Amino acid sequence: MTAETSQTLDRGLRVLRLLADTDHGLTVTELAAKLGVNRTVVYRLLATLEQHALVRRDLGGRARVGLGVLRLAHQVHPLLREAALPALRALAEDIGATAHLTLVDGTEALAVAVVEPSWTDYHVAYRTGFRHSLDRGAAGRAILAGRGQAPYLPEQGSTEGLPGYVLIQGDVEAGASGAAAPLLGVTGIEGAVGVVMLADSVPERVGPRVVEAAVEVADALR
Repeated sequence: MTAETSQTLDRGLRVLRLLADTDHGLTVTELAAKLGVNRTVVYRLLATLEQHALVRRDLGGRARVGLGVLRLAHQVHPLLREAALPALRALAEDIGATAHLTLVDGTEALAVAVVEPSWTDYHVAYRTGFRHSLDRGAAGRAILAGRGQAPYLPEQGSTEGLPGYVLIQGDVEAGASGAAAPLLGVTGIEGAVGVVMLADSVPERVGPRVVEAAVEVADALR
């Protein structure tokens, strides 16, 4: 038996999804056409969403995603960290390097979960909240690779659909190297799992191990 749903709530959520998928906003007329409803319905939906700061309208009258969405997104990070920690902890202990989950935040890569190995004499200090542009660092470039905008190394013997990995030396931190693999198949989340280590080069086994961890994290987030 199909559960009863709210048509109004469904339309409001569809408005948010449509606005999130555009960089330039949408007019009332455009939203009405995409939703298949009249303009009066769209005006009511937008007015309600504006009251909760989930939508804003610019001077030209185009509707855009509001800052209230960012506040909701901020509350999601602890849930993502909790889900990703087991795989990150196993990765850090196995490789002996600092492991991290990095997500897209606008035009930047944002580290939302970091686990340091417990048994090494020294390791890279990589903090939650660390940001860098998407065209820098293993995580940023792995995210771009997941979009098909940058090359990565395919895992040896991988099955179709399994991500490859990116290796970087000294790009974000001097004397540090990193490896990362993109998260694939997680609706609404774009990111990468990686490690950063004090080394001139990344050992051969690290790339495939990072791919494995990325798959584990993706499975935990679905």
